[in-house]
Amino acid sequence: RIGRNGQLFRCYKFRTMAVDAEQRLADLLANDPEARREWATMRKLTRDPRITAAGRFLRLSSLDELPQLFNVLRGEMSVVGPRPIVSSEGEMYGRYIHDYCRVKPGLTGMWQVSGRNGTTYRRRVALDVYYSRHANLGLDLQIILKTIPAVLKADGVY
Repeated sequence: RIGRNGQLFRCYKFRTMAVDAEQRLADLLANDPEARREWATMRKLTRDPRITAAGRFLRLSSLDELPQLFNVLRGEMSVVGPRPIVSSEGEMYGRYIHDYCRVKPGLTGMWQVSGRNGTTYRRRVALDVYYSRHANLGLDLQIILKTIPAVLKADGVY
């Protein structure tokens, strides 16, 4: 994943997707125009054939993020910040990638408490840029407090 100052790091997560996830995604996007539109806008799928049954539970409960505590302890991530992105997502940020790289990625952030999967990817970038430019202890505390009910309600999670 891309971290602070553009440094790449190994982001720990529980596996929630099938081993052939990339092929499943390619097949779906090639054959389903509605899924292709959803992917182009959200970079998420409402009915994602890549996610396993156990993975669905892990995602709904947000337990798939638990291993990222190791990344926090190693100093690669923070508790609050933009969600860590893979290198290919960097292009989605365009000229705003520098804002993303200004702060450490976080376990939770503005996107998670502002609609999560119900927002467009463009909105996610805007939230990350806003956080990067306005990060402070008060904002972090607000996000942490909003994260608790969002996780308990599985708010915005498919």
